[in-house]
Amino acid sequence: MTVLLVLAVATFFLAYSNGANDNFKGVATLYGSNTATYKTALLVGTLATFAGCLASVFLADTLVKAFSGKGLVPNAVAESQNFLLAVALGAGLTVILATRFGFPISTTHALTGALTGAGYVMAGPALNLSALGAAFFLPLLVSPLLAVLLTIPVYKLASGTVKRFGIEKQSCVCIAPGEFVQTGNVAFAGGSSAGLVGMTAISTGRAPECASKYAGQVFGLTAQSLVDRLHYVSAAALSFARGVNDTPKIAGLLLSIKALDIKISMLAIASAMALGGLMHAHRVADTMSKKISKMNDGQALTANLVTSLLVIGASRLGMPVSTTHVSVGAITGIGLVNGSADRAVLSSILMSWLLTLPVAALAAGLAATVLMV
Repeated sequence: MTVLLVLAVATFFLAYSNGANDNFKGVATLYGSNTATYKTALLVGTLATFAGCLASVFLADTLVKAFSGKGLVPNAVAESQNFLLAVALGAGLTVILATRFGFPISTTHALTGALTGAGYVMAGPALNLSALGAAFFLPLLVSPLLAVLLTIPVYKLASGTVKRFGIEKQSCVCIAPGEFVQTGNVAFAGGSSAGLVGMTAISTGRAPECASKYAGQVFGLTAQSLVDRLHYVSAAALSFARGVNDTPKIAGLLLSIKALDIKISMLAIASAMALGGLMHAHRVADTMSKKISKMNDGQALTANLVTSLLVIGASRLGMPVSTTHVSVGAITGIGLVNGSADRAVLSSILMSWLLTLPVAALAAGLAATVLMV
């Protein structure tokens, strides 16, 4: 009974860590493009993720079994509370450590590493490495590349469609203190920002507001208003997709607790994920929103749509892709299009991804070793 209680606590700790590292990723572009404040974006992401967690009971039951360990190790090991406890501890510690340093890593990746490490210690040669590669590693490797390759043409197609509707971008110039800019008979002193449309009209505002906006109307709405609304919807859809995709992976660790109904387990996991995001999302939020690529509203909208479609599709097919990998891939695709991708930041993120699996495997392996004594 004690082991079962510790297993439940460790699993909810993993869910809390997952929320801290992942909850903001769906709404990162809202904050990064200054469409929403940090608090507003976090609230949208939390509520949509919670809804996705609840919906996963009906949409992604295949992933529950996939991350219970069955098929990777003998059934006797997969049903062992010590094995599942080692996996939960290894993955949870890895994710919370990455969150502490602001690295947006994949909980899916951490779970895969933990399953491998604990499985190697407790099952030895019976660990099914071929199944591990085909069912886990391949989707994790392919998904970010696919996101990059899809985002670039989708954005170009969207840009062409926008132009056909007569929608144009507004440009901005920021004036430093002590400088001035003049167009026609109008001049502005430094210390403010000026928005120019074809260099014919000027308005002032705060520097954070000086970003590319859209001029024109579509279906009776201003183009900017329509883009903003669609941006919110896409961010909520992405957060919902993350909840659908991640919840069953964590819930799989609780299958051995027969007295705990799977629906109740998912509700508890959803609550822990929401709490983790509300308490500790700020470090990863800064990396995802501000450091990878610079995006305007339309570019951010494109990245969100590609990510949510890929993640929801993968969930329905039972493929354990990482929302983190897909989202970073889509944001990188936008950065490659507009030339703003920060190679140094991307290199550090890629390094954290490479370290996630061995660190989780080592942590879970050590936990399994201790539990077997």
